Amino acid sequence: MRVWVDCTAAAHPLVLRPIVERLRSRGHDVEITTREYGQTVGILERLGMDHTVVGRHGGGSTLSKGMALAGRSAQLARWVRRKHFDLAIAHGSVDLAVISTLLRIPSAQMQDYEHAGLQRRLAWRAAKRVLVPDAIPVEAMVKAGAAERKLVRYPGLKEDYYLADFEPSPGVLTDLGLPELGISSNRSADDRVLAVVRPPPETSAYHAENPLYDAVLDRLAEADAAVAVLVPRTDRQRSQAEARSDPGLVVPREAIDAQSLIAYADLVISAGGTMNREAVALGTPVRTIFTGELGAVDAKLIAEGLLLPLDDPAALDLTKRTAHAGVQNPRDADLLVDGILGAVS
Repeated sequence: MRVWVDCTAAAHPLVLRPIVERLRSRGHDVEITTREYGQTVGILERLGMDHTVVGRHGGGSTLSKGMALAGRSAQLARWVRRKHFDLAIAHGSVDLAVISTLLRIPSAQMQDYEHAGLQRRLAWRAAKRVLVPDAIPVEAMVKAGAAERKLVRYPGLKEDYYLADFEPSPGVLTDLGLPELGISSNRSADDRVLAVVRPPPETSAYHAENPLYDAVLDRLAEADAAVAVLVPRTDRQRSQAEARSDPGLVVPREAIDAQSLIAYADLVISAGGTMNREAVALGTPVRTIFTGELGAVDAKLIAEGLLLPLDDPAALDLTKRTAHAGVQNPRDADLLVDGILGAVS
């Protein structure tokens, strides 16, 4: 079977990697497309996932997103039409939804946030299968456009599946120059606290204004005992962070092994979702400053005390963690593959 996978954001190569690998091990021919957006292409390259780049993200406005969607979909349609795919897979790609509908290719979409905007709702309506964590109520997904018959509800977090075989690499610390700032792979011997920060998803439809983000950076800047690594989503966020000229703030210019960084960190503070849940999956303390509408997955993690909201950055406790980080609940991605293949059964 010929399978098309479309990765449109930085988390998608990570989420879809074990699925692609398992499909190929079962004898299926898989091709991957992506777009220029943040670190998406760089992460595909770091993971060694062969891919074709088509188009770029349209930015934050509805008009620019619509124009980018139309332009990229037109380019992709010409590419896809020649390939004769039997199945299309994505984690919220609207371009894939449009093209798979036009070319009558069965599609499967993954998602773990039920409050997405109109474009993603259209993707769910177009899909034959929609894979979501079982923490999201059926009625919430039906309201969002995913009919109950389409749903494949899996246990745990999506991060439990793609991090199941994860082993942290100390190379990320060296690549970022952290040993020179007092951060080594022997974290128990270091005096300084290592914090990882993820900015708000400012180009996403569910983004809300987030005054906590700058306050977090201010709090970290004034703490001499802390080193912070900010993992930007966009070039604009990178430039703004660099302009602060904080000596204890490291801003990567290329795609990095963020999962290893999280495993070595004492604390993660994120205004998004995936990095929060990666920290939970790896056992690293994590504080959320997400200001959008709370999803069912994060609500469950907060109720279980695994994800802690941060309302006052000035009161942020910067202490070294004592527990060893590692994969907490590894799960077999074959379960996801079987659910996806249900789109063509």
